[in-house]
Amino acid sequence: MITLADSITSLSTSCEWQILGDEITWLSKTHPTNEEVLAEQTRLQAVYDSQAYARARKAKYDLLNQDEMRYDDVKNSTTTWVDAIDAIKAAHPKP
Repeated sequence: MITLADSITSLSTSCEWQILGDEITWLSKTHPTNEEVLAEQTRLQAVYDSQAYARARKAKYDLLNQDEMRYDDVKNSTTTWVDAIDAIKAAHPKP
């Protein structure tokens, strides 16, 4: 979940602020508007959501011993590694 703090930081690193609950208190004179912050939060969340497939794939890739699989495939003339990668991509397709 993208937070208000994530959104403010994305918009401006030079302004000072604090958040209590859902209330932003601006400590700097120049700062983004609340509407800009909410719009940035929506944008960042959409970007994050659009990469769900990539995060799911990476988690599965990390479970594989890919170097060992590739080596065994070369030695044994098999396609175990390619088959495993294809299965992960099929299970978590790119939108």
